[in-house]
Amino acid sequence: METLQSKKGVSAIDFFCIGFGSIVGVGWAVSINNWMANCGGPVPAALGYMISLIMMIPIALCYCELVPMYPVAGGEMAFAYKGFGERISMVSGWAAFGAFVAIVPWEAIQITDVLGYLIPGLKAGGPLYEIAGSGIHLSSIIIGIIFSVILFLINNRGLASAAKLQRFLCIFLVSAAVLGAVIALIFGDISNLRPVYDNTVKEGLTHSSMFGGVLAMLVSVPFFVTGFETIPQGIESAGGSVKAVGKTVVLSVVAACVFYAMLLICFGSGISWRDFVTLDNPAASNMFLRLIPGVPGKILFWLITLGAIAGLVTTWNGFFMASANLLMAMARGRLMPSAFAKQNQNGAPVNGLRFALVLSLIGPLAGAGLIGDLTSFSSCAIMMSWMITAFSLIRLRKTAPDTERPYKIPGGVKTAWFAAVITLVIIVLLFVPGNPLFMGKMAIVMFVAWMALGFVLYMACFRQRQAVSPEEREKTIFAKLNR
Repeated sequence: METLQSKKGVSAIDFFCIGFGSIVGVGWAVSINNWMANCGGPVPAALGYMISLIMMIPIALCYCELVPMYPVAGGEMAFAYKGFGERISMVSGWAAFGAFVAIVPWEAIQITDVLGYLIPGLKAGGPLYEIAGSGIHLSSIIIGIIFSVILFLINNRGLASAAKLQRFLCIFLVSAAVLGAVIALIFGDISNLRPVYDNTVKEGLTHSSMFGGVLAMLVSVPFFVTGFETIPQGIESAGGSVKAVGKTVVLSVVAACVFYAMLLICFGSGISWRDFVTLDNPAASNMFLRLIPGVPGKILFWLITLGAIAGLVTTWNGFFMASANLLMAMARGRLMPSAFAKQNQNGAPVNGLRFALVLSLIGPLAGAGLIGDLTSFSSCAIMMSWMITAFSLIRLRKTAPDTERPYKIPGGVKTAWFAAVITLVIIVLLFVPGNPLFMGKMAIVMFVAWMALGFVLYMACFRQRQAVSPEEREKTIFAKLNR
């Protein structure tokens, strides 16, 4: 294990910024009004994030033990490979990859919308075409292409280069958001949080109580908390203690949920939350134009919007890297075409990055009309991978009891069982119509189609797998452990 560590490399602080920055993207600025509306107020939405920690901390703790135990690219895919073999590993890896790549075009879609708030006329003129009721403008396509290529070039230089960008942007977005939260509390009024629950602000809600509003937040929590999985994807570039890197998984999850809950309460106190949900996006920025008139309000508008852009890029950058590394790890085991295992002189998975670039370029072409379904699909896919990871830890405690574990989770197998059961229950509820967690028909179609595509690609690699023995494939996946 010690041979993995070097004096130089990506530090634990950098990995925290990768994880936290990947989690906290642009949602706190452009989705916070939807969170309030969907949950019946900022209080149930904030409670939803805090209660989600009951689910998220055990899941993150599973990663916390497994990451330093198997510090190789692939994360959940590698853990499942050790625990259950290649078939379950493929399901876990492909589900996680689907969640990751859904976020990449999501960010590409959002970048033009957010920039449009700062640059009037960016979407002037009629759209080139429409998809799912959303118009696609030429400016959106051009901006999406530019940002996609820039992130590709940065990540192509290796994880250390991407981590430097991540740290800078992470500090900026947190500073902007916290400053906005403090000013909203100072100039606002806590009475703006009343009524504590109201489900009449949005049509079509399936809940009629505050408890239902809290549960409704759990539909999108997996999507907006997805990001800590980017840490194990870059673990092969770690410098120093891999145990410390593993702990950043839990720290990033806790910090993100507290961050979201804090902003919901603070921004909900700025103006009446029922007025807040009617604001155009970015709602967090536009609130200050109402709260503080004149130049100070405009300065805050710009600051919060620039912070939102920084958050958007941190998430985009984090998942750009993570999706390419995950695809590389799957290719090492011949679960995906072996061409994706290629690395350049900087250690970057070059073909995986090219694939992520293609998906990123699709985003601006698809438009914002698919964002809601992409969110739900991604939530379901990552839940599937989380569940398999928890079961992998349970199994490895039995089948690999002597494997070195730099960190053992509190509660041991009981904690892992809790994570496994709760994720399984939520996955089932995501497919059951009529309950607050139902993800919708289109998202279900996306999920089934995605998993079917993964099965087809897996079968297409049959000859490549046959050409290499199972023992050699496993050695390739876990090669870094032997260096």
